[in-house]
Amino acid sequence: MSTDFQMSDGMNYAPVGKPAPVVGEGEFVFAAIGLDHGHIYGMCNGLREAGATLRWVYDPDPAKVDAFLRRYPGVRAARCEDEIFLDPDVRLVAGAAVTSERCALGLRVMEAGKDYFTDKAPMTTLSQLESARAKVTETGRKYMVYYGERLHSEAAVYAGLLVRQGAVGRVIQVLGLGPHRLNAPSRPDWFFKKEKYGGILCDIGSHQIEQFLYYANETEARVVRSQIGNFAHPEYPELDDFGDAVIVGGSGATQYFRVDWFTPDGLRTWGDGRTVILGTDGYIELRKYINIGTDDGGDQVFLVDGKGEHRFAARGRVGCPFFGELILDCIDRTENAMTQAHAFLAAELSLRAQADAAELTGRK
Repeated sequence: MSTDFQMSDGMNYAPVGKPAPVVGEGEFVFAAIGLDHGHIYGMCNGLREAGATLRWVYDPDPAKVDAFLRRYPGVRAARCEDEIFLDPDVRLVAGAAVTSERCALGLRVMEAGKDYFTDKAPMTTLSQLESARAKVTETGRKYMVYYGERLHSEAAVYAGLLVRQGAVGRVIQVLGLGPHRLNAPSRPDWFFKKEKYGGILCDIGSHQIEQFLYYANETEARVVRSQIGNFAHPEYPELDDFGDAVIVGGSGATQYFRVDWFTPDGLRTWGDGRTVILGTDGYIELRKYINIGTDDGGDQVFLVDGKGEHRFAARGRVGCPFFGELILDCIDRTENAMTQAHAFLAAELSLRAQADAAELTGRK
């Protein structure tokens, strides 16, 4: 898997993988609405590689639309959302709007009879979450979430296969490290406003919580403790530049995760994302984006079990099947890619972690 944006820029990280279509041209049509975050490109890449046909794009900013059309020639620029909503061929709308506006967009999409695929974090408040749950129940539509640090990482996909095969026994703890590079001058104003982006645990913390629920196979969990702070960016007083949390699942499995905006400039990628999965019979470590000090590249998976030490280069090995599974789920009304309960539970825990977080740096 490669990227069509620089690896140093996390906001515009857009993985490109090997095409693995599950439908033919025109069989599954989707549109993009809301281009505020560069993850929309990774979302569209994944869907297109799985065979989906990208027909429409809409954003109120013509410059964003022009850039999108340069990336995807032949896509039509809609004059408004309704032009997309009224196209009966459109099955799914993908969006990466300002975080606080993602739920409202999703409600409109589902009301129009389409499934919704949003960038993480899928919402910024618990009241938005309740609105989304109610609309899913009312319409029967999907509100799926691009938790890309698992769904669009071959290392993470391969680790999931190992766990499901029993390679480490019962999972009892997941350690997640999600450092990111801030690149503040390239960030939009809304990124630094808590009401707009939701806070660090709501935002990039949602990746970490989703991974815990998946690897530990948890359908319920609670936040034990969470913390946030702004240690080094007083010019952005509403920015959380650090956050961590402890989660306990219904089985007793635990998670500790840390997220931050302190990736040093000397690192070749936007963040040294790592996950350690501890089981009763061994452990797995993922070095997702870089194996520092080497030229190995990312997507490195390490397994230690009763037979020895094992290293797997996952890139090109398993692909990212979520996108094809999502397309088929939308067609067949199944839940093989991700259950709706799972997507919403990860969101709920990240929102609760953020809302209840202790302040470490004296902010009010």
